[in-house]
Amino acid sequence: MSPGAAAPADVVRVHVPARSWRGELRAVKVVWRRELIRFANDRVRIVTSLVQPLLFLFVLGAGLEQLSAASTHGLDLKTFIYPGVLCMSVLFTAMFSAASIVWDREYGFMREMMVAPIRRSSIVVGKCLGGATVAGTQGVIMIALAPAVGVPYSLTLILGVFALQLLLAFSITAFGVMVAARITQIQSFMGVMQLVIMPMFFLSGALFPVTGLPGWLAVLNRLDPLTYAVEPMRSLVFSHLDLSAAAEAALNPGITWFGWTVPLALSVFMVFALGMAMLAVAIWEFNGGD
Repeated sequence: MSPGAAAPADVVRVHVPARSWRGELRAVKVVWRRELIRFANDRVRIVTSLVQPLLFLFVLGAGLEQLSAASTHGLDLKTFIYPGVLCMSVLFTAMFSAASIVWDREYGFMREMMVAPIRRSSIVVGKCLGGATVAGTQGVIMIALAPAVGVPYSLTLILGVFALQLLLAFSITAFGVMVAARITQIQSFMGVMQLVIMPMFFLSGALFPVTGLPGWLAVLNRLDPLTYAVEPMRSLVFSHLDLSAAAEAALNPGITWFGWTVPLALSVFMVFALGMAMLAVAIWEFNGGD
């Protein structure tokens, strides 16, 4: 090197570890844990996400009790809509968990995750598992209110309801992530979710029996994915009640396709299959699918 020449700058080498299944699992765990920490630190969100289910259960249920007494065969209206409210309690919480993707994109955090040396599918899976865990944890509060609406505690009831809530929460979070992958503003995302989620909830039969519906409403009810979560939830809750045969037939007739009664196991599988399909679409979108 000649006198006066500048010394060569030190070369900084960056080592990127090779991808492995352990690294991908660690990435899933980090994203999952971040969702739980964000939820635990947001007390306003915890409280507000409980208000709507409680209003439907106790205010709407108590207010319409006298009006519906003749058609519920003596069953308290709050008890009848309780399975639907159990689904509702995880529905909105799971959707708000998916909304965090839009927030992360707006504030630049999503960009940092996307350039990390991990598969983008790990980010999506971690988001969906985090949303399912948050919503399922929130749903435990509604399970604890079972005696307040005339549903006795039972280990099989608690475990069954919790499992169905986790499954529904995972599927709804996957749907939300799939939608959020194409939306850049939180206002647009919330508008789309209100347009989709509220009709799904009201068409699912969560607040009314599905017997004797008008033809057009019966068709929409069968096409609604949430119907196949509400029906197993209602059957599980009603199996722990002492109902007459007439009440069971009127209030919980099951889902039928052209006269064929859909088995509960098939309904649960459909919720799972739809969740996995939407998860696959979300992963495809995050990988740059057009």
